[in-house]
Amino acid sequence: MVDIISKKKEGSALSREEIIYFIEGYTNGNIPDYQVSALLMAIFFQKMNKEETVYLTEAMMNSGDLIDLSDIEGIKVDKHSTGGVGDKTSIALGAMVAACGVPVAKMSGRGLGHTGGTIDKLEAISGFTVDMTKEQFVNNVNEIKLAIGGQTGDLAPADKKLYALRDVTATVDNISLIASSIMSKKLASGANAIVLDVKTGSGAFMKDLDDSFDLAQEMVQIGCQMNRETVALITDMDQPLGCAVGNSLEVKEAIETLKGNGPKDFTNLCIHLGAYMLLLAERVATVEDGKKMIQDTIDQGTALMVFEKFIQAQGGDPKVIYNTDLLSKSKGIYRLQALEQGYIHKIQADIIGMSALVLGAGRETKESVIDLSVGIVLNKKIGDFVEKGDILAYVHYNDESKKEDALQLLENAYEINEIKVQQRQLIFGIVSKEGMKRL
Repeated sequence: MVDIISKKKEGSALSREEIIYFIEGYTNGNIPDYQVSALLMAIFFQKMNKEETVYLTEAMMNSGDLIDLSDIEGIKVDKHSTGGVGDKTSIALGAMVAACGVPVAKMSGRGLGHTGGTIDKLEAISGFTVDMTKEQFVNNVNEIKLAIGGQTGDLAPADKKLYALRDVTATVDNISLIASSIMSKKLASGANAIVLDVKTGSGAFMKDLDDSFDLAQEMVQIGCQMNRETVALITDMDQPLGCAVGNSLEVKEAIETLKGNGPKDFTNLCIHLGAYMLLLAERVATVEDGKKMIQDTIDQGTALMVFEKFIQAQGGDPKVIYNTDLLSKSKGIYRLQALEQGYIHKIQADIIGMSALVLGAGRETKESVIDLSVGIVLNKKIGDFVEKGDILAYVHYNDESKKEDALQLLENAYEINEIKVQQRQLIFGIVSKEGMKRL
């Protein structure tokens, strides 16, 4: 291990065997934290080349269980988002893609951060559960084309150990380490192809647009070298996605989107991501054909029908589709008003997310209990004109003191200016094996 640290410290590339040795040794507990910390710092400063990054991803992927989806018919396409505020995409998108006949077999986790993960959000539906046998999971996908399960088994345990160490050694912010962390889990999850939603902006992990493109390129290259068709879209997270931020509020918005009543930006993102999923599943020949097919699932109500069957198959109350008031609701709603007139120039997504966390919508630690009913619903977005006193957002709360703490944060989330500003771009570019295209 000393030789490996020294080699990387001097800027040389590590071999596949050296990377496997360090990952296996660290996962098994044979290599101590202090040596891996030294190697991570050497990687941080000297970087990794593309081959090293693929070897690292492969070693982390093989450090634990590999999910076998071969009993599911058809090409399995997974979607992964690098995370943001109000990102309820998987909930609506899964039903849209499944309604096109493409199997969606998704493993999701619980969230640490401003809101819960996909599973936490779906559990706002009474009775919904991800507790299924493998046979039930496979049968659900084969019959209704959609199932969302919890991350069972031990997927990429090396990543869990490495991430915890990176967090306390200030080595998180490295493209190779980020890309291998994300892709090792996705590749272990068994999909044939992967569509990546790489967020950029104030509410994203990658704040800078160029850094977001670099991360997308690195992940697409890893996927393609590991024989998985992979495409990445670089999408906006400088303001929350859609309007709802908070678990039951986001499920309600996803259901409204399936009915054709969703926010424009959220609906458009689902249509674009879905089109690329259909393309990789060889269901359509062009992206435009894919967009039309996804839009048809909304217009014709087929995505909503799939979502109803999906909820019922996983123990949830399907009546929520037709009466979203059955979702958990907060005791109070505070109307946040504009203090001046003008155009909204900024809505700091990270501040909105932190406000939702303060209200109780997310977890600060793994032990935290989520309040599924609280959150924030935006009434205005960037580019909208507001008069003094207009409602900017609705704050759903159960605890008066938490509401006051959230409002102190929200005061700094908005920037209103007299000068007109354009609506923000939703999709900044696409990265595929053919190359990078900025829009």
